[in-house]
Amino acid sequence: MILHKPFARLGGADHGWLKARHHFSFANYYDPQNMNWGALRVWNDDEIASRSGFPPHPHADMEIITYVREGAITHQDSLGNQGRTVAGDVQVMSAGTGVRHAEYNLEAETTRIFQIWIEPTERGGAPSWGARPFPKGDRAGRFVALASGLPGDGDALPIRTQARVLGATLKAGDAITYEFDPSRHAYLVPAVGSVEVNGLTLAARDGAAITQETAITIRALEDAELVMVDAA
Repeated sequence: MILHKPFARLGGADHGWLKARHHFSFANYYDPQNMNWGALRVWNDDEIASRSGFPPHPHADMEIITYVREGAITHQDSLGNQGRTVAGDVQVMSAGTGVRHAEYNLEAETTRIFQIWIEPTERGGAPSWGARPFPKGDRAGRFVALASGLPGDGDALPIRTQARVLGATLKAGDAITYEFDPSRHAYLVPAVGSVEVNGLTLAARDGAAITQETAITIRALEDAELVMVDAA
């Protein structure tokens, strides 16, 4: 089963400094039939204006993954962590028992990110933050685990949930196949380019919610950059 969520039909908000589209219910966008996809709770498509951002605010008991599509995001938190994550790279914050953080676009250009929240397997634990580069060339023609709580993904940023966040790039005409347990929930978004997923066409920034499938084959109709969550 694959459910198509066209970008144009997503919930959203325009705050001037922030233009956001929500794949699932978030903030003032509420749809009781669209609260989550398995353990995946939030997938926000955010455009953050230059010299602006999210001021300090709290979180607890959530794994928060930021995939930077364009520009850069600068992180600060109550643990004393600071870092700048640039396009193509990833940061992860395990909120645990509680943490305050801020995310700023200090660049001269608009920053565009996917912000992904996944529910942790267990509540509590000390909060933590980390970031690392993931060169797009290393993802050419294959999925690479960017953040994971599953065994065998040792090069990924750790998260405290039975899920993985994956990235891939495809040249037009190329295809990759991903196999998984049909009881799990996958969610795929092309950050760039249009693709076919088991014959279903997705435009850039559309979502595909996938379950009860043993495998998906993704064929690029254009040069494409893919982000996918495989969650319980």
